Amino acid sequence: MKVALIGVGQAGGKLSQALAEFDHQMGFDAVCGALAVNTARADLQNLDIDTMLIGQDRVKGHGVGGDNELGAQIMQENATEVMDDLGGRLTTEAEAIMIVAGLGGGTGSGGAPMLARELKRIYDIPVYVLGVLPGQDEGGLYQANAGRSLKTAVREADSLLLVDNDAWRASGDSVAAGYERINDAIAQRVGILLAAGEAVEGVGESVVDSSEIINTLRGGGISALGYASAPASEETTANVNTITSVTRSALLTSMSLPDAVAAESALVVIAGDPDRLTRKGVERARRWVEDETGSMEVRGGDFPMDSEKIAALVLVSGVERSSRVDEFMDRADEAASQEANTTDIEEYATDDLDSLI
Repeated sequence: MKVALIGVGQAGGKLSQALAEFDHQMGFDAVCGALAVNTARADLQNLDIDTMLIGQDRVKGHGVGGDNELGAQIMQENATEVMDDLGGRLTTEAEAIMIVAGLGGGTGSGGAPMLARELKRIYDIPVYVLGVLPGQDEGGLYQANAGRSLKTAVREADSLLLVDNDAWRASGDSVAAGYERINDAIAQRVGILLAAGEAVEGVGESVVDSSEIINTLRGGGISALGYASAPASEETTANVNTITSVTRSALLTSMSLPDAVAAESALVVIAGDPDRLTRKGVERARRWVEDETGSMEVRGGDFPMDSEKIAALVLVSGVERSSRVDEFMDRADEAASQEANTTDIEEYATDDLDSLI
């Protein structure tokens, strides 16, 4: 599926670059343009993708200091310029726009939902938000910001693909190493998902195309993505069990949002050498996901690639009932209450986080 990427904020810019680089290195050609937008000049200087500084008249290129309401205001004031810049890069091939942002900071958490709303007014292709939740060890302001941003993004985007920062961070990682690991994991998973139907090595039995991704996400709400791989056997029949095994691992142990199992819809993509993939294995994996998620709308297909491994990519949509989401929102509410007690900021004086816009 061909997409245009817009990274908003520091984390969004870095992750958009990682996605664009992965797509280029793999030769998928699914990313048809990438733009990083920020209020902080320094955060744009080390990026290789195209960049755009906004809000200079308000913050002089120094960022919004974690104030996501200011981030939303600046994005609203500059939305036309951002869309004009995007319009020059958005080819007729683009099938979706993906806004990428960390939900805990100021520019990304405030600007991403606002930009999604503005883009949906103009374009008739889906507008998705790829949002990254802050880790539990990050400050209370980040938790409160992300809670409000999450609620707003769910309302404004066609789907919010959510990544829990704690899901893939290894114990002992430094902060920098942790973020790099997370960016690499996201780039691999999302990159392969976007590439479905774009880069085909050989001919598969039931190749996934972009319409199946769009239809899986059509219901909106929160979505999550899981991935797992294992060595493929030279005997095709032996790979039936391998396909089932990696699909189980992808859904149960490697989701971008842990415990996101109960879903409204899902898509199973099995990637690997087409000579080693079996329709029986793909169909068995699809039925297993159907039983496990309780969804009657589970699509499945293969993604032929030149590889010695078999990989499963599982996209689930409508996972708002995830216990992980509830746990995070409780944490965000608590953080907002603490912020209200210590800073006397009026907008935090509520037991239920309001949306940003």
